[in-house]
Amino acid sequence: MAGKILIMHGPNLNLLGEREPGIYGDTNFETLNVHLVKLASELGLEAEIYQSNHEGDLVDRLHASRKECIGVVLNAGAYTHYSYAIADAIKAIRIPVIEVHISNIFARDAFRSHSVIAPVCKGSISGFGLLSYDLAVRALAEGQA
Repeated sequence: MAGKILIMHGPNLNLLGEREPGIYGDTNFETLNVHLVKLASELGLEAEIYQSNHEGDLVDRLHASRKECIGVVLNAGAYTHYSYAIADAIKAIRIPVIEVHISNIFARDAFRSHSVIAPVCKGSISGFGLLSYDLAVRALAEGQA
């Protein structure tokens, strides 16, 4: 394996498949994660999945990732738009973090079009459904992050 990556899901993402399927699709959380672990493995990476609805837990996990991971795929959910604590954690860890969103955040509510974490992430991918995660995993595997 070329390295370990962390795939982090923020608040409410544990309800994928149930929560607003018209926006987020009908694939459930477990199915998504099984797919991502398999994809990472096929690309020579080990993937760890982490989800929390709590901002401090996400910050703590980001801090820990700096010693064990080559990069992070992060869907921070609603924290994207106002969590300066998560932004500061990303800046502090010095490994690439790729921001992902299932929906196109720029085509939704006005408050969703601003990301406070985007400036400290290596890149941002949104609007491609669950494929957004795949693209981020591939970017890490190909050294594009």
